[in-house]
Amino acid sequence: MKVFITSRVPKEILQRIENLCEVDYEDSNIPLKNDEIVERLKGVEVLICPLSDKITREVLESENAKNLKLVANYGAGYDNVDIKAARENGIDVTNAPAPSSAVSTAELSFALMLATARKIVQGEKNLREGKFFGWRPTYFLGEELKGKTLGIIGMGNIGKNLVKRALAFDMNVIYYSRNRKEDIEALGIEYLSKDEVIKNSDFLSLHTAFSPELKHMIGEREFKMMKPTAHLINAARGPLVDEKALAEALKNKEIRSAALDVYEFEPNVTEELLELDNVVLAPHLGNATEEARLEMGNAVADNLEDYIAKRNLRNRVN
Repeated sequence: MKVFITSRVPKEILQRIENLCEVDYEDSNIPLKNDEIVERLKGVEVLICPLSDKITREVLESENAKNLKLVANYGAGYDNVDIKAARENGIDVTNAPAPSSAVSTAELSFALMLATARKIVQGEKNLREGKFFGWRPTYFLGEELKGKTLGIIGMGNIGKNLVKRALAFDMNVIYYSRNRKEDIEALGIEYLSKDEVIKNSDFLSLHTAFSPELKHMIGEREFKMMKPTAHLINAARGPLVDEKALAEALKNKEIRSAALDVYEFEPNVTEELLELDNVVLAPHLGNATEEARLEMGNAVADNLEDYIAKRNLRNRVN
């Protein structure tokens, strides 16, 4: 059986997969183009790929994909795969959830909050440009997190981990989620409507999964609702935010700042955002920790073992 891995993975994971089957391995972090993926699908039964690879209908229905039976996504998300086309063509799709991923992404989200509140990135840039002349009472003033209100939209495992960190910093926390969470509300966290969370947050952090109806969930209307002193944090999915509207809101000071780890047109970033100094931009580092990526990789290998043994796939999403 032949497996094609489209991107560099931790060596421990590669060794585990190589012990199971024949592997065609792309040892690179530069994404392959779709036609390059199609070219290497000949004779492949299992495709292992990250979220950044767009596995479209054209890929799945290509002549070279006629032996393909499983797309094993290396990550918890799977909106990069045309699930309908996979189902129609008898191809299973699995994801790779990892408990450490929620911890890692929550920590990154909190780091983005600190970075934007304390202007760490902008301050470092200023120093590197030779503009630091010593301590001054009004030089790069930021703000404390203590006493500020964190609004969370989406209260899954990442949101819950973020709550723990926010409470440790003496923040007030409010949230909106499609389903109320009694365990979170038992901590004194208040449930509000989405609009009320948006209106009342000093820091608004997005942690909902993406679906087409949630595209531009935060756009021009929402930016006008937010406090002019508010900060937007997005470490969830890029299309949740209308980046053009965000750039306008930042330029017009409708909100104070933003910090993004994901992008609407990833890996491309809206050009206006690159020119602004009141936005922190990270290159999709949410769960980029050794712990999380190893857990994900082992989940991928578990799915592969299930497929080989003809067992029910433990992380099948279609």
